[in-house]
Amino acid sequence: MAKEIQNGSILISEPFLGDPNFERSVVLVCQHDKEGTVGLVLNKLSSINLSEVIEINEEIFDITLAVGGPMQPNTLHYIHKILDLPEAKQIAPELFWGGDFEELTRRINLGLISQEQIRFFVGYSGWSPHQLQEEIDKNVWFINNKAVNKLLNLNIDSLWRDILKQMGGKYKMYANYPADPNLN
Repeated sequence: MAKEIQNGSILISEPFLGDPNFERSVVLVCQHDKEGTVGLVLNKLSSINLSEVIEINEEIFDITLAVGGPMQPNTLHYIHKILDLPEAKQIAPELFWGGDFEELTRRINLGLISQEQIRFFVGYSGWSPHQLQEEIDKNVWFINNKAVNKLLNLNIDSLWRDILKQMGGKYKMYANYPADPNLN
């Protein structure tokens, strides 16, 4: 039985996807509706720090940006646990996407937001209507609808493997597949 895609779903790529944009990726679905799907890759870091793209007090707050996906790599996106940020879209009980950017940067510069509360991304991942479901039907993605509230607390480097292990069963086996089976 296929799991339903929804805002807050976690997509875990199958072990041998072969697409460098999504190889061993974990993607958070931020918006899924009749228009299509928007998500953010959670476990691919860029070489860019936040202070390189916006004016912030880097002595108070500076983090490395993640690569949210191949679409519009010149855009900045963020997910966070800031309950009262105006215009933020709730995607899970304690997780939000976007919001009033001026208010966000004001709070960052005042030291009111910790690095544990937020993640920033350049670019995003996108699918046209029905495209993602077709990929899921072809077993390109596994869906987890239970891990979303743990996301900001998990290690980026081992996120793909850790989520598969937590899912148990056959997924736990996938977590141990070598990145290159020819080297086995």
